[in-house]
Amino acid sequence: EVQLVVSGGGLVQAGGSLKLSCAASGVTGGDYFIGWFRQAPGKKREGVACISSSAGSTYYADSVKGRFTISSDNAKNTVYLQMNSLELEDTAVYYCHVSYGRDFWGKGTLVTVSS
Repeated sequence: EVQLVVSGGGLVQAGGSLKLSCAASGVTGGDYFIGWFRQAPGKKREGVACISSSAGSTYYADSVKGRFTISSDNAKNTVYLQMNSLELEDTAVYYCHVSYGRDFWGKGTLVTVSS
């Protein structure tokens, strides 16, 4: 069974940085995408960034391009989301996600950006 364990998140001032981590277990091979979604209060969950397991190709939502960076450490089966120049609009619960046969979600972590 796939499990995604998320760490990071918290409170940061606008313009600051945070790094999220997602440790994946049970993902044993093949080509898949793993990444991050977020859900702000009163809004739908939206994709933020993802990375392919094989080629390492990355994709970003337009709203975070140039500010967020997704990366992976295959030896640790961990995916990271480095978030820089955080804006108030980045406040949301962030979820790690992988599509591996079916969708798997990690427990959300709250990121709060204050002015």
